[in-house]
Amino acid sequence: MIQPAVVSTAVGDRGLADLPMPLPLDSLVSGAGEWEVEIGFGKGRYLLRRCEEDPGNRFLGLEIAGEYHGIFVDRARRRGLANWVALRGDALYFLSSVLPAGFAAAVHVYFPDPWPKSRHHKRRLFDPETVDLVLRLLKPGGRLLFATDFLEYGALVLELLEGHPGLAITRRDRQWDEGPRTNYEAKYIVEGRPIVRAEGTLEGEPALHPRGTDAVLAATWREED
Repeated sequence: MIQPAVVSTAVGDRGLADLPMPLPLDSLVSGAGEWEVEIGFGKGRYLLRRCEEDPGNRFLGLEIAGEYHGIFVDRARRRGLANWVALRGDALYFLSSVLPAGFAAAVHVYFPDPWPKSRHHKRRLFDPETVDLVLRLLKPGGRLLFATDFLEYGALVLELLEGHPGLAITRRDRQWDEGPRTNYEAKYIVEGRPIVRAEGTLEGEPALHPRGTDAVLAATWREED
């Protein structure tokens, strides 16, 4: 059973259907700090730490698992943190229909589901037909940070991002300076499992990925037909 989308803040929970679209983030969290987004925050290890370390900035987390969403929300409220919004629901839906464009200074995606079967590739965050939904959140100069232990998928993501106009992407060949950012990463480092990490900067306005335009043209053709 699919749970209805929920918007959680320090002061309570609201159904997404009760709010205007695109989601008015600035009215949900006071202040004028930069926004950062984590897509698929799990139990919230990294998101919680960033909320605590950067109280002047604002953080948005997306998580489909109701249990993990609840863990993060409970911990953030018990710690008295107020600079966050947590959305429960499908990330691709939020990216395509709910969130405003060009508001984020950084987008974090760590260990996303690689959806290895070809029939499931359309569910990937980083696929020619969906990568623009992720990058549209960034304002010019915004940063994308990514990690995965699924090496085949990591290689495909790097190739995809390197071919995106306006995005300068580099592979990081060492751990993050502050150490592991997620529970998965901490576990994989202990196990000695290789991890693909990448950092990118959006140079200019977002643009469609060349490999994703075929889907746009096909959708347009079907609509006119």
